[in-house]
Amino acid sequence: MKLLRALAAIVLAASAALPALAGEPARTPTPAISIENPGKCIAPADEMRRNHMEMLKHQRDRTLRAGIRGEPASLNACIDCHASKKTGSVLGEGGFCQSCHAYAAVTLDCFECHQPKAKFKPGARATAET
Repeated sequence: MKLLRALAAIVLAASAALPALAGEPARTPTPAISIENPGKCIAPADEMRRNHMEMLKHQRDRTLRAGIRGEPASLNACIDCHASKKTGSVLGEGGFCQSCHAYAAVTLDCFECHQPKAKFKPGARATAET
């Protein structure tokens, strides 16, 4: 009886894998990555997938502590290359950052403070008349 149950469990597990082997879509869709300006990244794709957050963190520290701006590993440089040409943003459905972070189930909190649009130019400050 135990042997029959074990055999049934193996058959069930194997049959669950068959749709993936047959070329049917996976349950979790892979992110839609579109490089809007290909060939300009500061590091190879596999390195960026693993280490972009460390690069951004170190650049953040250099910007905040030493005032160094405009380097290749800056958030604005990444956005300028990876923002959708259609929306101008790295967020939204199919957005470069949002699609990967959703796939990896990682919280994307950069844009709680930073703007997600390429070539963003803040509006002129309103001045109070005295």
